Amino acid sequence: MSDSPSLGFDTLQIHAGAQPDPATGARQTPIYQTTAYAFRDADHAAALFNLEEVGYIYSRLTNPTVAVLQERIATLEGGAGAVCCSSGHAAQIMALFPLMGPGRNVVASTRLYGGTITQFSQTIKRFGWSAKFVDFDDPEAVKAAIDEDTRAVFCESIANPGGYITDLDAISAVTDAAGLPLIVDNTLATPYLCRPFDHGATLVVHSATKYLTGNGTVTGGCVVDSGKFDWSASDRFPSLSAPEPAYHGLKFHEALGPMAFTFHSIAIGLRDLGMTMNPQGAHYTLMGIETLSLRMQRHVENAVKVASWLEADPRVEFVTYAGLPSSPYHDRVKSICPKGAGGLFTFAVKGGYDACVKLVDAVELFSHVANLGDTRSLIIHSASTTHRQLTPEQQTAAGAAPNLVRLSIGIEDAHDLIADLDQALARATA
Repeated sequence: MSDSPSLGFDTLQIHAGAQPDPATGARQTPIYQTTAYAFRDADHAAALFNLEEVGYIYSRLTNPTVAVLQERIATLEGGAGAVCCSSGHAAQIMALFPLMGPGRNVVASTRLYGGTITQFSQTIKRFGWSAKFVDFDDPEAVKAAIDEDTRAVFCESIANPGGYITDLDAISAVTDAAGLPLIVDNTLATPYLCRPFDHGATLVVHSATKYLTGNGTVTGGCVVDSGKFDWSASDRFPSLSAPEPAYHGLKFHEALGPMAFTFHSIAIGLRDLGMTMNPQGAHYTLMGIETLSLRMQRHVENAVKVASWLEADPRVEFVTYAGLPSSPYHDRVKSICPKGAGGLFTFAVKGGYDACVKLVDAVELFSHVANLGDTRSLIIHSASTTHRQLTPEQQTAAGAAPNLVRLSIGIEDAHDLIADLDQALARATA
């Protein structure tokens, strides 16, 4: 079946990248649980290793089950190609790896998942990279933070944990003028709610662990390339524009055009970093994506109902959900996420930190876990868990202040979710 862009999202989420198995006729994509693949002959092996022919060599690099998932996500995002890896954090490193080098920096939003802030502020220093954190509600501040050593700009389409919507059009205007790639973490929106490439993004990353899989069973990540960035326009990205010694001087962008970033991420990124997605994990994620649109619709519907109820409750100070008319990000929903503001947000509990902790301990239907995007509704106090490693100032800037509780709204009956929060709030604020 053709993965034509004219096909609807609901069709592509089921069919893109997949064909009946040629060996058995199996209609569902098989789990190719194999390490290596037999070559036809010596010439075939040499062609594969020289990147002269596309095929399977070793499952650290490519695997047929993972390949279907890569094509499906790339198709749904409207990208040229994709590379799946072992986690969302791995995807972020994979996205930066071909772009960065010692002394280079990435300009990143202050509103990011706490683990991403730690990865960017601490861990990447070991590579000689650095990050500058800026309020992305101020495009001029983003512009001012860019210097001659900046190699990428990074943000989330819907920011974790507050559910804030980033003005991708404004930020991409800044990156275009600077000749830099814009990397957008689209985990919370998924391509059903937002397609960052339509707003000028260069690369999209996902934690496939979350909404794409949707059932809390596996970890996984993905990097999608728009295929539109000119990596050879300057000498800033030698990994993609200059001769590659490991491939006899091959210039990836010159030779592979729109697929340069994708092939580099496989041939060098996965080869040397080894952050590979396993085929069974890819299978679970493929199963999840088949119902992505249906689940996202329900996540959004439930989030609106729960957030509206919380906003009207006197035990709650405020709710950050962008789907509420009171949100300063409400107008952006129409342009950036026209099908809804997602299923994640925070709310402030009167009584502060102590009341938040009591609330988390009092829920019965919500699950207290460090995850999001599950079919089940989830709750966590970010300041004492996912954002605990940050300073109080960083927590507040990230939208994870001590008086806030984060909700990931699932697809249960909204009335049951509200009832659970009602009894938990009563116990937490008594």
